[in-house]
Amino acid sequence: MKELEQKIYNFGMDHAAVLPVEQIRFEPSLISLCESNACGNYDKNWTCPPRVGNTEKLIAKAKTFKNILVFQKIYQLEDSFDVEGMQESSRNFQKLIRDVHALCKQADFQFLLLGAGGCRFCEECAAVSNEPCRFPEEKIASLESYSIQVSSLAEACGMKYINGANTVTYFGGILY
Repeated sequence: MKELEQKIYNFGMDHAAVLPVEQIRFEPSLISLCESNACGNYDKNWTCPPRVGNTEKLIAKAKTFKNILVFQKIYQLEDSFDVEGMQESSRNFQKLIRDVHALCKQADFQFLLLGAGGCRFCEECAAVSNEPCRFPEEKIASLESYSIQVSSLAEACGMKYINGANTVTYFGGILY
């Protein structure tokens, strides 16, 4: 895993840390925030609630792994109203997650990769038209969809959840 952690840094991540899964704070009530549909993906993405699956089963699946390699990428913004910068950083982080996913598949070990926000592998998720996922081996759910409290995960890893004014920070994790 040290080699994988180094490769994570080579992708441009700012911090990475390994944490035993037993130290993850799972918060099933996070799903209720998804129900407010602030992001617009509720019931429109296979990796977002309710389509991602039963909360208790997702937590149980995550707990089958021993450790999580948590990583974060901090992006600078022009100011706190830099919506375009936030969108660009989100697209950039999604690309980094795809690179990490390819790396994990090459390494050939049992893993569960979780990112930030719903999967964006397809321009429009098949869930919108109520069709099965077109690329089930490529879909990546978010840490939050597995009820992982990211702010406490960051703290447990010695990372900051908020990294100052005019920044946005994204997190991902590889459970193994």
